[in-house]
Amino acid sequence: MGKRITQQARGRGGPTFKVRRRGFLHRIGYPRLDVEGKATVARLIGSAGHSAPLAEISINGERFIVPAADGVYEGQEIYIGKRPENNNPEDGDILRMRDMSQGTKVFNVERSPGDGGKFLRTAGSSGVVMDKDAKGIGLGIKRRVVRLNEDGRAVVGVIGGDGRKMKPLVKAGKSHHIKKSQGRKWHRTSAVKVNAIDHPFGGGRGKRIKSKIAKRNSPPGLKVGHLRPSKTGRKKGKRK
Repeated sequence: MGKRITQQARGRGGPTFKVRRRGFLHRIGYPRLDVEGKATVARLIGSAGHSAPLAEISINGERFIVPAADGVYEGQEIYIGKRPENNNPEDGDILRMRDMSQGTKVFNVERSPGDGGKFLRTAGSSGVVMDKDAKGIGLGIKRRVVRLNEDGRAVVGVIGGDGRKMKPLVKAGKSHHIKKSQGRKWHRTSAVKVNAIDHPFGGGRGKRIKSKIAKRNSPPGLKVGHLRPSKTGRKKGKRK
């Protein structure tokens, strides 16, 4: 009997594929929808469960945590809502999408008002306010535009921590610990490089065998190769 392949082991769970609870120590979100005014960056948090630094914001005795904008510092004053005299917002301010001008860079954008932010939360990411119409606010994310509720909130600026992927890993142990903190198996080995006992594609025999076709509802141990393909093989031209 063959050994349990990677798909089976991942679905079963276990220490190799288990994510540590430290990723849930800090809950990201915004205050109530009616909270507006001057706030203060109480502290910056280096969370092991997040790729970006976090900022703990204090306003009227209430505290909440959002991803930190690039350039903010502890003790800095920001605004939730419009600034007095309609001054231009600064990096770190939290506004509703309808109050932002075209071309503003934003992150931690709410899908629906009050959900605390669902889009653009990784280090160095941001979107651009494109346009406004009756269907909502157009938010440019890479090469596409997403329509969102105009009452949804977002943070002005770009998330800090950009360039984290540019740092060289230097040694294999560093990559091992990064993947372990994310609950991912490392290193990954191609299926055709393992022994026949370890995977259906294993072994170096049978180079011209037909491709394996797995059913859509097959278990993880059998779901390798083509998954419910509509057709296989090379395309043949029509006969005249």
